[in-house]
Parts: sequence; structure tokens; C-alpha cells
Amino acid sequence: MADYAAARRAMVDNQIETSAVTDQRLLSVLRRVPRELFVPAARRALAYTDAPHPVGNGRVLPAPAVFARLVQLAGIRETDRVLDHGAGNGYSTAVLAGLAREVVALDSDPAMTQAARTTLRDLGIANVEIRAGDISAQHFNTFDAIIIEGAVDEVPDALIRLLAPDGRLVCIVRQGPTGIASLSTRTSAGVVTRSSFNATLPLLEQAAAPEVFVF
Repeated sequence: MADYAAARRAMVDNQIETSAVTDQRLLSVLRRVPRELFVPAARRALAYTDAPHPVGNGRVLPAPAVFARLVQLAGIRETDRVLDHGAGNGYSTAVLAGLAREVVALDSDPAMTQAARTTLRDLGIANVEIRAGDISAQHFNTFDAIIIEGAVDEVPDALIRLLAPDGRLVCIVRQGPTGIASLSTRTSAGVVTRSSFNATLPLLEQAAAPEVFVF
């Protein structure tokens, strides 16, 4: 039987900490969340390798170091309300739920969201709301942090409008065959965007602007 706990520790020690991830809260959560439950059963022995994993319908679970660096870039706080856009089958949501007060997970694939709902329930993770559908059909209040689990051609204005004051949006902006991790922050002077590191993820289809309701 595979020792997934040992594999998880090795993933953090050898892949993530060596990739300039220093957020101790994040490292602790990554050591706890069972990544193997979020990959197809036939690939569980490979769940902790330094590679993206196909999870169906052309979607992938990002390589551990890429994902960890994106989450660290968002600077998730214990009091934050977070949108996990393109959440897939829920691994990213499980990690974010260990860092934030509340996570809303959205994915356009109903099968993915059902798988996420089942796995997160089985893990006893309760501070999440999982929604299926296109973002243009959703009604949201604002978020302290937004993470897009896929590459985009540009930072989406529709999601920028969902940022609370001091809110952060993290995404990978595609530039040819690769991409750049981008952090956009809502400040009192407007939204400030800066580039951080090179990374690659499959393209996440962009959609029309959602309606925004602030409560």
C-alpha cells in the first residue's frame, strides 16, 4: 500500500519549499490535504510527482509547485472570503479552505463540481460553497481573494470588479506557449497589477461579465 502521507511530506519538502514557497500556513495545509483523492484512481500512485495530472475533460490538476506559488501570491488570510474559479474536482478548494474563512468554488463542468462536493464532504470540509455553471450566470458579493485555476489571455475585468478593497486576484496570463503569473490588487488608487513568475496551465475559457451584488 502506498504511503501517501510520506509522499505528501516529500512533495512539500522537495518540490514546494525548494520553489520559494515560504508561507508556513500554506505548507502546513499542503502537508494535510490528500492530493491522491483528487486524481483518477489509476493515477493515485503518481499524485505527488512534480507534474500536472489529467483529471478528465481536458482538465488538469496543476503541478504542486506551480499551484503552491499561485496560492502564496494571493496572500490568503484566515479572515478572507475566496473565489476559486475553475475549481475542477476540488483539490484547490480543499487547500484554500484550510487557509481562508470561506471559499466559493465555481466550475462550468457539473461532473467536476459533483466530484468536488462529494470528496470535500467526505473530508469534512465545511467552509465551502460549490457552484456549477458559467460565471456570467452567477450572483456574487465581493471577495478578498480570487484565484483562477487556468490560464487566461488577459486579466478578466469581470473578476476584477468582484474584488473587495485590498482584494487580490491571481491568474496566469498566457503569452504564447507559456504564461506569467499575475497579481492584481484593488487599492485606494485603483487596481495595480504586477507580474511575478513564469508558469504554464491550460487555457480557462473566459466568459461574459457577471452581475455583482454587494451585501
